[in-house]
Amino acid sequence: MTEHADMHIGARLRQVRKRRGMTQRELAAAADVSLSLVRKLEQGEVDGTRMETAHRFALALRVPTSSLLERDDEEPEPGRPEAWWPLQRAVQVAAEPPAEAPTVEGVREVLPEARRTYFANKLGEFSGLLVPLLRDADALGDSTDARDVRSHLLQMAGSVLTQVRAYAAAETALRRALDDAPDRRRAAAVITTWSWLLLRQGKLAASRELATRWADDVEPRLSRATPEDLAAWGWLLLQASAANLRDNRPGEAADTMRLARAVAVMTGRELPRGRERLTTWGPKTVGYKAAERHIVLDEPDKVLCAARRIGGDMAASTEYHRHRLDVARAHVMLRQHNEAVETLADLHAAVPEWLASQRYARDILTDVMQQRRTLTPEMHTLADAVGVPL
Repeated sequence: MTEHADMHIGARLRQVRKRRGMTQRELAAAADVSLSLVRKLEQGEVDGTRMETAHRFALALRVPTSSLLERDDEEPEPGRPEAWWPLQRAVQVAAEPPAEAPTVEGVREVLPEARRTYFANKLGEFSGLLVPLLRDADALGDSTDARDVRSHLLQMAGSVLTQVRAYAAAETALRRALDDAPDRRRAAAVITTWSWLLLRQGKLAASRELATRWADDVEPRLSRATPEDLAAWGWLLLQASAANLRDNRPGEAADTMRLARAVAVMTGRELPRGRERLTTWGPKTVGYKAAERHIVLDEPDKVLCAARRIGGDMAASTEYHRHRLDVARAHVMLRQHNEAVETLADLHAAVPEWLASQRYARDILTDVMQQRRTLTPEMHTLADAVGVPL
């Protein structure tokens, strides 16, 4: 998904622009952005801009996008510290062991319910279940079974904390999940989530290097590869492609995406979310991620063509929900505001809690509202749902 680049890029932008001997007006023209935006960024009147815009600046200045990005580990979010503090604390602070010693079997009995709320994007309910589960899992010891269940819980915690931008806690959760991972396939799944965390933070080079290194390491022998082996490898390739594309390395991005497509074809079908994977995998999922590339490349018509070709349904997966946000963004880029609002409204009806945590959705709706003279009741409802101030 196209991420919001909330890094302070103004000082770096000014520095590189001057080294290139460019005026602000020349940079604005080369990047196809407004002169006002360049001035506001360089003067510190606004803190950041969208990842796609940062990518345009990088193309104009012939530098990796990551050389312009600088982001704090945490992005403050109104209301988030209180809502997510118990989960952050459960991940980062050792709790007192429960009075009654927990068992692996007991934790596993509750795990399906935690997975259900996670996959249903009921993030608040999930957090309420996960906090006591993590306390119990921490007290299970270091047997293989204990590490297996604890790693899975910590990976889910890291994923949710990444979504709500509690980045330091997310990294702690994923580091612990990797340490507890009982095998290479679980480790690869954790690394996929970690690479996504780095991407959300604007740490594009680190994201690319991590995913690429692990993709090389877990590449299976194809004659013996199981569908799960292919899925683990394929998702690392997708993460490497996403980081390469955003870091102004289109050749490497295209190569890794082609390989990911080939792996999806070898898989032969769409795999549902599994114990190791928190995502679907297969030709459709790769199609969603391939369509996402056209947002970064400023090709919204291709996003809509891909959406019509691939299809999907709201119950399918979070990857499909992210794809629908790309569709909404493509409509905005084409000034099809009613279609964008309709797409967001469909998401709000299907996954309201997930949508509320998506900065991307707020950016899309903000763009629509800024370009409209009057707001419809549906826009007011969406603004309240995703936190756009009116």
